[in-house]
Amino acid sequence: MLNNKLSFNLPVLITKQNKRFVVYTPALDISTSGKSEKEAKKRFVKIVNVFLEEIIEAKTIEDVLSELGWKKVQKKWAPPKVVSSNFINLKIPSLA
Repeated sequence: MLNNKLSFNLPVLITKQNKRFVVYTPALDISTSGKSEKEAKKRFVKIVNVFLEEIIEAKTIEDVLSELGWKKVQKKWAPPKVVSSNFINLKIPSLA
């Protein structure tokens, strides 16, 4: 686990796909699922910790977070802000 604790609010989307709950964050482009919303959130926290540990160990945290749209403000990283969540109506040719 991370020795130096980081604290930030991470925007997430939680959806239900069939019988599973899926937690996704565009800020890290990471998702996971669980049988319940509680289980999915717990697994999500674990996978985010593993992801951050790996990029810190690989010394690629600045490159990875910058590529994902994070900004370094006063020596602290801030995730990109979600400015809206909407549906967009698309019409595409039928593939059938």
